[in-house]
Amino acid sequence: MCDQDNFEKDRQEYEARGLVTRKQFGMMLGAGVAMLLPRVANAVAVTEAEVNVKTPDGTADCYFVHPSAGTAAGVLVWPDIFGLRPAFRQMGKRLAESGYAVLVVNPFYRMKKAPTAEEGGATPIQQVMPFMQSLTKDEAVQITDAKAFVGWLDQQPPVAKNRKIGTQGYCMGGFEAFRTAGAVPDRIGAVATFHGAALVTKMPNSPHLEAAKSHAQFLCAIAESDDKNSPNDKNVLKETFAKANLQAEIEVYPAMHGWCPPDTTVYNMEQAERAWSRLLVLYGKALA
Repeated sequence: MCDQDNFEKDRQEYEARGLVTRKQFGMMLGAGVAMLLPRVANAVAVTEAEVNVKTPDGTADCYFVHPSAGTAAGVLVWPDIFGLRPAFRQMGKRLAESGYAVLVVNPFYRMKKAPTAEEGGATPIQQVMPFMQSLTKDEAVQITDAKAFVGWLDQQPPVAKNRKIGTQGYCMGGFEAFRTAGAVPDRIGAVATFHGAALVTKMPNSPHLEAAKSHAQFLCAIAESDDKNSPNDKNVLKETFAKANLQAEIEVYPAMHGWCPPDTTVYNMEQAERAWSRLLVLYGKALA
């Protein structure tokens, strides 16, 4: 779960393992080291742009990147609590180089334009908690945003209208991705969450129950630290998707909450790359 106490505990445990200190990480980030991602094999040329997406509540500043030629399946990316920033632009671009038309959103546009975290993934969690809390208190805005972003993607010429759309979320973006599947069930073909927060709750409108109303295939990559805090969530996800007759790959990864974006203090390149490879497999099957 991406809350202040657990996030800080995860960071301290990561440092205790001797992998990196906050000071060392800050030096790496300043030098650009933490922002390097492995190159895509046979990468296609891409076109990228900063775009504005109209929603019922205003205008969201987003990043759109897609193959320069032809059409491609659309993908909606929900960032983690640190929001839209260079790390997620690189992740979006990398996905586009793999053949997808990718929209990376600023989920906090109602409060502030990106960047919303001054130090990216190294920003103290207490500085960005209000942004997440502004979304978690109101399911309705999550649904209206999901519909607006998917609708915008479908209006773009590079997005193939005869192929399903994928959505992926990190940390709090996990429940956004689940709600997207429930909000636009006939358009979403694949859903991926990485160290997703609050995927399973006791509420009747829990994200996992909304997601199960879709026709999508799922990839849920769970952090070992999150599994330690909520060990039954993975079982609930498996049972829920099986009951709905939906394909789902659910796995606990030996990494800390926040391990996927390359600018976080708990980034685990080996496990992030394994999760990325599974994402490409999912999209290769579900968005073909």
